[in-house]
Amino acid sequence: MQCSWKAVILLALASIAIQYTAIRTLTSKPFQLCPLPSPQNCGLGGQETEPPFERGTAGGGGCDDYPYFSINATRKTHILVLATTRSGSSFVGQLLNQHQEVFYLFEPLYHVQTTLIPRLSHSRNAADRRVMLGASRDLLRSLYGCDLYFLESYIKPAPTNHTTDKLFRRGASRALCQQPVCDAFGPADVNVEEGDCVKKCATLNMTLATEACREKRHVAIKIVRVPEIGDLRALVEDPRLNIKVIQLVRDPRGILSSRIETFRDTYRLWRIWRATGRRPYNLDLSQLTVVCQDFLSSVSTGLTHPYWLKGKYMLVRYEDLAKNPLLKTKEIYDFLGLPMDKNVEDWIHANTRGSNEPSAKHKFGTVRDSAANAESWRLKLSFDMVEYTQTVCQKVLHQLGYKAVKSVEELKNMSLSLVQDKTFVPFL
Repeated sequence: MQCSWKAVILLALASIAIQYTAIRTLTSKPFQLCPLPSPQNCGLGGQETEPPFERGTAGGGGCDDYPYFSINATRKTHILVLATTRSGSSFVGQLLNQHQEVFYLFEPLYHVQTTLIPRLSHSRNAADRRVMLGASRDLLRSLYGCDLYFLESYIKPAPTNHTTDKLFRRGASRALCQQPVCDAFGPADVNVEEGDCVKKCATLNMTLATEACREKRHVAIKIVRVPEIGDLRALVEDPRLNIKVIQLVRDPRGILSSRIETFRDTYRLWRIWRATGRRPYNLDLSQLTVVCQDFLSSVSTGLTHPYWLKGKYMLVRYEDLAKNPLLKTKEIYDFLGLPMDKNVEDWIHANTRGSNEPSAKHKFGTVRDSAANAESWRLKLSFDMVEYTQTVCQKVLHQLGYKAVKSVEELKNMSLSLVQDKTFVPFL
């Protein structure tokens, strides 16, 4: 059968018209990135009954079912505070927690660790580390999507009907102590104590918590169980997320001093060294060296400004924040692209000024002298412990701008700051 040249031309013109119409249709709509076909990306995890991309056949599916993951200017900011224990991370977390439009979670990876590698705060085993990091990234990705049901897999004992009283430090999150999650406090109760929240709010309904997360414009999570920024690259590069990382660092000498006081059983041999002046032969030196190794690796990565961290990484020294809390907090909020509301400023004024009142000893509910606390470790560590720390952590101390001391007199002279003036400009 032969086609006339007229028929061929008509077919060609029709094909061009169809292609033109398709292109115009696509380019007339804002670009969106569909999420991966995974139930945890579809809101209330476990409630999906149909494959995500098969629902669009009967009335609007595809990307339209997932407005949260649309690539547009109004999407949530996902904030990650990356730190280590006793570095001031709880303080930084509260600076974000006070913002009315931020849904804050305190250490959700605690549940991952206690489930996968219990009784182990820092595993250097490669296999343990891979398992922990893989599970941690999956959980963080789900939590940033406000899928709190995913967390239930790690809470022990397992929640019943999506309710639990075992969420670690639930009271540290304002959003989990307010309506609709908890009816015990009203809008006027802006400074609810963590203990009061746990006592009066009773069990946590994960469904209500999920709804509260979705109502907030931004999500912030504090973690101390991921060693370095490079471990989070897969999350940072995930186009469905809008992650900004605040890496908090502190003078390793201050971290060591704080851990000795806080984790008394774990750091018992360090206390013996401080008391007797003799270093125990079986002292676990990794409790110090791991901190410095992780800091050095992570900070080195962040300060070399790799392309995948552009606009997503800010380094903050705890000492700078303690010295000028209001100024430094404004810098953090500027980096995040968020306005700093009055609640945040009021909390800073209430929690960073010294007081002789007995109530001032409370962690957050009352006032503390943050500037004085930042270098108080100098009165608690012996000089030989400080000297050893300066030897094994020499590179990171220099990199972060912490001065070494050469004598007991220099160590105890509190009028001499050991924190150099140093500016770490965010990679924008």
